[in-house]
Amino acid sequence: MAKTILEKFARESYTEMNELVLPNDTNTFGNLMGGRLLYWMDICSAIAAQKHCSNVVVTVSVDNVSFKRSIKLGEVVTIQAQVTRAFNSSLEVRMEIFASNLPEGTRVKTNEAYYTFVAVDADNNPKAVPALVPETESELKAYEDALQRRELRLILAGKLKPENAKKLKALVSLFSQKN
Repeated sequence: MAKTILEKFARESYTEMNELVLPNDTNTFGNLMGGRLLYWMDICSAIAAQKHCSNVVVTVSVDNVSFKRSIKLGEVVTIQAQVTRAFNSSLEVRMEIFASNLPEGTRVKTNEAYYTFVAVDADNNPKAVPALVPETESELKAYEDALQRRELRLILAGKLKPENAKKLKALVSLFSQKN
């Protein structure tokens, strides 16, 4: 029988993935297609989530992904992913995406996003995941902020009533006034 791990450090989930943007990855303007980037982000963040829980995971949510800068043909895309918080069976993963032009020696942040995964068993039922232990100030901030993001996701999905959100009091008041 496999040993159950009750908690893991955030750093243990860190995953970095690099992809070279090839002609088949681009649109007619020579820019990386957004769908291809989302695909790569899903893979990288799923690996981070699986590292944390040592289990198969499924994607359940993709937060807003803003494309701050197009990524060009020939650039190298670097995706850095790390679990920010683990709940009962779900995990939030934060990603930062960079584009590098190796001949020019440039590197620019192009995106950041949060994906949510759920660990599942062989029958596709949710499975408990280890708690996350943040160590650094930035990990602690991401950990604390994750609860607010989770509540907002649940409200938008209709799974949590705004008045029941504990961490989103100010936002909930604004949201309730508009409705």
